[in-house]
Amino acid sequence: MCGIVGVLGQHEVAPVLVEALKRLEYRGYDSAGIATVTDGRITRRRAVGKLANLSDLLVHQPLRGQVGIGHTRWATHGAATEANAHPHTGHGVAVVHNGIIENYRSLSEGLAEQGLVPQSQTDTEIVALLIGAQLAAGLAPADAVAAVLPQLHGAFALCMIFDGYDDLMICARRGSPLVIGHGEGEMFVGSDAIALAPLTDRLTYLDEGDWAVLTRAGAVIHDADGVVVTRVQQRVALDQARIDKAGYRHFMAKEIAEQPVVFDAALSHYLGADGLPQLPLDFSGFDRIVLVACGTASYACHIAKYWFEQIARIPAEIDVASEFRYRAPVLSPRSLAIFVSQSGETADTLAALRHVRGQVAQVAAVVNVPTSSIAREADIALPIFAGVEVGVASTKAFTCQLSVLAAMALQAALQRGAQSADEIAALAADLRLVPGLINASLTGLEAIAPIARQLAQARDVLFLGRGAMYPLALEAALKLKEISYIHAEAYASGELKHGPIALIDADVPVVVMAPRDALFDKTVSNMQEVMARHGKVLLISDAEGIAEAGAGVWHSLAMPSVAPVWAPILYAIPAQLLAYHTAIAKGTDVDQPRNLAKSVTVE
Repeated sequence: MCGIVGVLGQHEVAPVLVEALKRLEYRGYDSAGIATVTDGRITRRRAVGKLANLSDLLVHQPLRGQVGIGHTRWATHGAATEANAHPHTGHGVAVVHNGIIENYRSLSEGLAEQGLVPQSQTDTEIVALLIGAQLAAGLAPADAVAAVLPQLHGAFALCMIFDGYDDLMICARRGSPLVIGHGEGEMFVGSDAIALAPLTDRLTYLDEGDWAVLTRAGAVIHDADGVVVTRVQQRVALDQARIDKAGYRHFMAKEIAEQPVVFDAALSHYLGADGLPQLPLDFSGFDRIVLVACGTASYACHIAKYWFEQIARIPAEIDVASEFRYRAPVLSPRSLAIFVSQSGETADTLAALRHVRGQVAQVAAVVNVPTSSIAREADIALPIFAGVEVGVASTKAFTCQLSVLAAMALQAALQRGAQSADEIAALAADLRLVPGLINASLTGLEAIAPIARQLAQARDVLFLGRGAMYPLALEAALKLKEISYIHAEAYASGELKHGPIALIDADVPVVVMAPRDALFDKTVSNMQEVMARHGKVLLISDAEGIAEAGAGVWHSLAMPSVAPVWAPILYAIPAQLLAYHTAIAKGTDVDQPRNLAKSVTVE
């Protein structure tokens, strides 16, 4: 979602702020701005659209100063306009903000009684006006912030600079992540570590409710009660090569291509030399597994449900995190709750985790960022080793999530006696083959681009799958929607004749994901029902499946043969490539699709 950066530097900070914001573009945004303290006064520049627009503005209207804050905004309260872009100012303060101030309307009414009227439609400006009012009343900056923070309800990460102070920055967090970076005679603030990667590797993650006063000498951190506390400073090494395109046209293309390597890295961590899983979990005491996530991660959970139940014979249920708390789920003290999130900061997933704490036996987090809020608040964090994922549409994080969930299912089966050690080793050996099969599919799917150019002409696309291929079909439809803006839906193949078949005509492509497995004949039967109604079928199967059922299809894509249980992992590759090349054909923004954000840190 929105991105924050703050710099207390020894040189001009405007260029540093803009470069740091570029590293946060992957989070999604529709406007950007920076503010600095110049000759003792706050000055700001804001622009709608891409950061290039802000950069152009700064060429003609440069900003001086060695302390500053910057922001990329994803619109929540108020449209994407310059007036609504951050930073926002009050009397002597400039503020950038991630999150939502839920009580901003009532706070605004109180300000109006003082004659303070916001100039924007945002909730953030209310924070600036409240702090400004305290400054106008004679309070020092830190005291003004301390007076205002308890008034704010909702989620926020805040960073502030002040008139007359060229060695001061104050930041605070509640519900949204924020990290402090330590330099030599410099200090930094970022909404995540990527923003600060070239500036420092010494980071302090603020705990929930913390706020901090920064000078070039260091940071004084207060907890939610205002007590000065010490938080751990740690070194976090980020590979800068993982944050550029490395010659690829888009980050998404690069991240798709990285999957054989990162998937293998995850497997190597969770499968031992003996072929057996080695996770710090004991499944023998659990009677149920609850999987909670949002978006693509929820489809990874959906696939894992099949694995836990079929391989380990343990009941598993999945929940969309945004609905989980509100249906008052019945939880068992012998349940394992698994929360899956690429960023580890997804607001709905984090709230769901907090909801189950104390009601289940153990909470596990499957995350890509080991220092994230979800990782820190879980009983156990299982990193997926995907590396930095910049493209908004998740690719390598999805398959790496599946690698960890697969290893968990194997361990559950072994510890619960559902499979013998030899059977688990055989399944693990088949899983070990998947990185090589992914690599083979990446080099063998040249036919996707011309098919995608035809698919780009469609207004509606349907995806079908059976068994664990059904949630993979859901993920494939989501990918196509996310980056090509084509309406796409997915159905379990057997559900087609229970309503969706009414949508079939000659203008509706139907993508059938059908490896040659035990359910293949049933899927082919459903495919024939589509073709009998003039539907255009794109069959994705292995060579044996295409030879058996490919007659009369619109197009087919041949996949390597794979153990059926692990087919959803391999078949994620054509799903991603189909969406990618369709988006290319339509000319959409592949890495930063409209209206979407990489890390959704508000409910």
